[in-house]
Amino acid sequence: MSELRTDRLMLRRWRESDLEPWAAMNADPEVREHLGDLLTPEQSEASVALMQSEFDERGYGWWAVEALESGEFIGRAGLDEVDETMPFTGVDVGWRLTRSAWGHGYATEAALAGLAFGFGSLGLPEIVASTTVNNTRSQAVMRRIGMTRDPADDFDDPSVPDGPLRRCVLFRIRP
Repeated sequence: MSELRTDRLMLRRWRESDLEPWAAMNADPEVREHLGDLLTPEQSEASVALMQSEFDERGYGWWAVEALESGEFIGRAGLDEVDETMPFTGVDVGWRLTRSAWGHGYATEAALAGLAFGFGSLGLPEIVASTTVNNTRSQAVMRRIGMTRDPADDFDDPSVPDGPLRRCVLFRIRP
C-alpha cells in the first residue's frame, strides 16, 4: 500500500522534497538524542534510498509523514523487520518526528495507523517496539497505543557501544 491516511496525517512514499527536511531532522541533536550520532546529509539521503528499496521489496516499511493541514513533511513512521542482530524477532512499529511536531499526538496517530496496517493488511500475529531505557517520550507513545512491556525482555542493543544508548526496553502488542 503506497499510503495510509489518518484524520490529520498522510503516511506516504518518500519524495525528493523530503530529503532536505529529513536531513535537517537527522542533524538535530534533540531528535537524535536517543538514536546516536548525528547524520550527514549524505547519510540521510542514503537512509531514504534504503527505506524505499526495502519498502519496494516487502510492500511496507517506513512512510514519510505529512501533516494534512499544512502539507508539511514532519517525519517518518511505519513498520520494519527487526534486525537479525537483535535478541528478538518480528516486525517493529516506529516513528521519528521533527521537534516542531512533538507534543501534538502525531506519533500516536501514526503508530496506530501502522498497527492497523500490520494487523489488518499484513495479518501479523504481533508487533514490537523498542527504544532506549531513558526515552520516556517514546515509551509513553508505546503505552498509549496499547503496547505492554515485560522488564524481562529488556536488552542491550548489540549494535550500540557501552553507554547510555545501549540498554533498551521492548514493548509488544497482539491484535
